[in-house]
Amino acid sequence: MLMRVQKILADAGIASRRKCEELIAQGKVKVNGKPIKLGDKADPEKDNITLEGKLITSETKKIYLIINKPWGYVTTVSEPFGMKKVTDLIPVKERIFPVGRLDRYSDGLLLLTNDGELAHKLTHPSFGVFKTYIVKLDKPITEDEVRTLAEGIIIDGRKVELTEILVLGANRVQVKLHEGRKHIVRRLFEYMKYKVTKLSRIQFGPLTLGALKVGQWRYLNEKEVEMLKKAVKN
Repeated sequence: MLMRVQKILADAGIASRRKCEELIAQGKVKVNGKPIKLGDKADPEKDNITLEGKLITSETKKIYLIINKPWGYVTTVSEPFGMKKVTDLIPVKERIFPVGRLDRYSDGLLLLTNDGELAHKLTHPSFGVFKTYIVKLDKPITEDEVRTLAEGIIIDGRKVELTEILVLGANRVQVKLHEGRKHIVRRLFEYMKYKVTKLSRIQFGPLTLGALKVGQWRYLNEKEVEMLKKAVKN
């Protein structure tokens, strides 16, 4: 059956669908030896699909993991500059990739999987899956500024809407949003003339860290996977 190649790659556990689209645009993907463009289709049962010369085969087992990401680790699958990768902390034989972004200087809840379709839905804003963060700031935040943030801020021509903002202390707040743009929480507070000194994700959709300590990971159970799949049904 003909399918868009980016979906075939995502289903094979290469990366999220968005990242697979980037790989195609960069000319790294070929079908039957010929470079393809974004939107091209192939039959995963009949065509030879390669990424940088390596044959892509379908993953038969989907796995889902959660880790309490430590500070200082990047969430890229490949790292040409020698920085520490989150995937180095998880010794599994399957090829997995992070779901969404959690930058090097942030910590907390990170999902990893080889289920490209679910990863795409969990991170695409149209599905409205929320993430919750604890943000430590370089100075106290005022009630007026909290009100301004709650009303929404325009970043790059698009409004950032917080579902929830709670003041936890003079310079600590908890925010909940479904935005997925790069560094969006940091940029939101930078707009308000604050510097984020610590950023931790504590919830992703229906999942929380629970008892996981920094650097620890575990597989999701069937109930948790089902909860994630229900979260993206709309």
